[in-house]
Amino acid sequence: MSYHQAGAGAPDECMCRYGTSKLQFRGPQRALDGAYLACFGGEETFGRFVERPFAALIEQRLDRKCVNFGSLFCGLDALVHDPGLVHLANGAELCVIQVPGALGQSNRFYRVHPRRNDRFVAPTPDLITLYPEMDFTDVHFVGHLLSKLRDFQDARYELVIDDLQRQWVHRMTGLLCEIQRPVLLLWLHVQGEMAQQRAVLSGCDPLLVEAEMVQVLSPHCAACVELNVQVSGESDELEDMLFGTLQQPMAEYFIGPATHRRIADAICPAICDLN
Repeated sequence: MSYHQAGAGAPDECMCRYGTSKLQFRGPQRALDGAYLACFGGEETFGRFVERPFAALIEQRLDRKCVNFGSLFCGLDALVHDPGLVHLANGAELCVIQVPGALGQSNRFYRVHPRRNDRFVAPTPDLITLYPEMDFTDVHFVGHLLSKLRDFQDARYELVIDDLQRQWVHRMTGLLCEIQRPVLLLWLHVQGEMAQQRAVLSGCDPLLVEAEMVQVLSPHCAACVELNVQVSGESDELEDMLFGTLQQPMAEYFIGPATHRRIADAICPAICDLN
């Protein structure tokens, strides 16, 4: 267990930037002067606490450069509002995009941090008007916000959810239309009680994304790989992960190396079918 950096679960030098993108990606930095495949997404794509994420495994198995553009806390807003990221995607031969959740986006009712999309920044006047009895001062994460709204158990919650889902479809469609390369969507269903706990805190798992929403995107992508996975605390992979002494409670909430191998097993044939 050799990694001790508090934020990423990897050494400082394993974070890097590419081009004009404002996001920090999984390192080490790779040269982009030749042909490459590109993997975009959040914690699972980044491969937190894992030595060889699925992007590295795809490269090994297909013998094609595969650059990991996974970014911690990256949600929908970070993907769609970063022109530098679209430029990186259009420089690739093919893109794998991990399906983001619907919560991590600024919308009619609340604003999120532009790069840490799990962070709740502020309610909009519409949300304050909709929930006049609610105090938002102790809310810091979008998952926490939605759980508090759901606790009221009335129709107002459905208004918020409907707006999030409609905006998700609109923004994902816009992103896919901007990318001029074939896109393979990776739709991970992180299952289990611990995954649900993490989802409530972060809001950046594919929460509120339904099959009908992904189906709307099908004309704009080449394929979709759908996979059920579990976090390491429930899949017995924890002992194979890399983390410091104080990071074990955090590492339990992320997928392990065997799961990354399963993801690569599913993606590689799909990539080959597109060639």
